[in-house]
Amino acid sequence: MSRNKYPEETIQLILDVAQKLFLTKGYENTSIQDIINGLGGLSKGAVYHHFKSKEDIFDAVGTRYNAEVIEQLRLIVDDRRLSGYGKLQKMFQLSLSTSDRDIMFTVTPNMLDNPKLLAMQIREIFYDVVPYYIQPVIEEGIRDGSIVTEYPKELAEVITLLANIWLNPLIIEADAESMERRVRFFNSILRAAGINLLDEQMLDSYKRFCALSEKSKQTNT
Repeated sequence: MSRNKYPEETIQLILDVAQKLFLTKGYENTSIQDIINGLGGLSKGAVYHHFKSKEDIFDAVGTRYNAEVIEQLRLIVDDRRLSGYGKLQKMFQLSLSTSDRDIMFTVTPNMLDNPKLLAMQIREIFYDVVPYYIQPVIEEGIRDGSIVTEYPKELAEVITLLANIWLNPLIIEADAESMERRVRFFNSILRAAGINLLDEQMLDSYKRFCALSEKSKQTNT
């Protein structure tokens, strides 16, 4: 293909191809040449015109993805119709229902074998999601009486870490039965703070993720 006359479209194409490769092959196993090969004729010079290195591309992929997630969280935080508890529950419903979740569990290898992706996720949790979105809605819930806890910061960290790491079969493998036990135990912890966060529909989502992850693992072995 000829060089795109619109730089923004070229950048988005590079990021689209790179994101798919990072998910399917892992960051460490993806080369700049792999990315170039997926661009339909775009030259190496065109890639390096926009990005200095593979890490630069990875950072841009993460920034773009995080921006989409953050915008969705911001809309929930600003919804005056919901209590703090209602906002927290909607945030977790959103995290389980986004369309790219099923794709991720279908194509992504175990994230323990992809430390770059795992580190990005943990960084996002502690530096973006928890302090600016989860903790504020828990504090709002304390004020409006829908959440009872003396530890809003710690509660925000624990529930986000458990939901995104412990309940993620791409990090800690689990079959449907063990995942159900984890989810129900997770809910029992949260009830001490007056929160019944995960309903049966969300439990079914976690079990589906396990099935997709297991299917992907069998396909790739």
